[in-house]
Amino acid sequence: MKRLVILCLLLLAATDIFATEVAGVRLWTAPDHTRLVFDISSAVEHKVFALSNPDRLVVDLADASPADGFSKNKIKNKLLRGIRHAPREDGGLRVVLDLTGAVRPKTFALKPNASYGHRLVVDLYPVEATRKPRVAKSAKDLHRARDIVVAVDAGHGGDDPGASGSRYKTQEKQITLEIARRLKRQIDAQPGMRAVLTRTGDYFIGLRKRMKLARKHRADLFVSIHADAFRDKRVRGSSVYVLSKRGASSEAALWLAEKENSSDLVGGVKLDDKDDVLASVLLDLSQSATRQASLRVASKVYAALGKVGKVHGRRVQQAGFMVLKSPDMPSMLVETGFISNPKEERNLRDPKHQERMATAIMKGIEAFFNEAPPPGTLLAERQGRILKHVIAKGDTLSEIADRYRVSMASLRRQNRLRNDHLIRIGQVLVIPET
Repeated sequence: MKRLVILCLLLLAATDIFATEVAGVRLWTAPDHTRLVFDISSAVEHKVFALSNPDRLVVDLADASPADGFSKNKIKNKLLRGIRHAPREDGGLRVVLDLTGAVRPKTFALKPNASYGHRLVVDLYPVEATRKPRVAKSAKDLHRARDIVVAVDAGHGGDDPGASGSRYKTQEKQITLEIARRLKRQIDAQPGMRAVLTRTGDYFIGLRKRMKLARKHRADLFVSIHADAFRDKRVRGSSVYVLSKRGASSEAALWLAEKENSSDLVGGVKLDDKDDVLASVLLDLSQSATRQASLRVASKVYAALGKVGKVHGRRVQQAGFMVLKSPDMPSMLVETGFISNPKEERNLRDPKHQERMATAIMKGIEAFFNEAPPPGTLLAERQGRILKHVIAKGDTLSEIADRYRVSMASLRRQNRLRNDHLIRIGQVLVIPET
């Protein structure tokens, strides 16, 4: 009997030893969702369900207990009122998220990496009660010249810090966002060009979602910003990558396999209503043109980076990076330097160096689009020498001058106007050259 009691006590002790410990929780806020990351001592089984009146999300963790200090977590944002927890009778842990409204949850586990141990991720997407109807554009709006759109992707983010510096422990996600923001400002300052950021803060976005965001904005170019790392701290220099043939082939197979369920466009043509042979030919043509364009713009960026500092390798390199796999959008990945090199880590932290890197990338992009501006863009029309604007309802001279990046005085002078009152709907204005 005594042995049995001792055995039971040992089993109970073992249960406590092997129970998962929830050490803490971190919050990341993205434009379209909120991410909670629970740091846990080991992989854990979990269940999630929602309750209403008031809105709550319950996360049940099997064989788990809170670590000391877990109760001190004060989590709050636009979707969350707070967080609380309590032990369950079965030895598990119940975590309750008090919400500000209904959400669509998504959960998944992450294995340990260089920066973190086991994690349980809970993503909260707000449920939209209503959707604003889309307003059709007027015929005049549809025929107006548009800006060239560049999608600027800051690599990593949120719970994915990327590489870390050897001296100052600088995180790659911080450097990429700083350079991306600077690049956006420079692109926006160019007449007929504008940039969109795939992420605007410290949060993570899936690799395919980055591509989808660029396609959503109908980007003419996708630029992903990163900072390299290597075990040899002496290695340094920036580099530029485009998609390899092998990476393109694997992506083509995926697109063709999913074409029946896909509403995506390839070069403006749907694949879902084409037979396998035609779909394969169309996709191959689109990919070939895209890869050639990617290589041209990457080569110009590579040359511009060489004037700022050392470049790694003798030419543009090719790899199968996921973010480069859009079949109908030129894409490149820029490694701005080796964050593992102490000197380059210091440079990458320097705002002046970040600005120089952004300028070099901008110059390469600008040179590429000056050579071959996309049809229907302001830059394409400018190269035709005569750029015209048809006055629409609500237009003012100041707004037109701002749109085309010209001065009010030159716009009036070109069209012999004395004031705003002399323009009328349907009137055609000639835009002066900058």
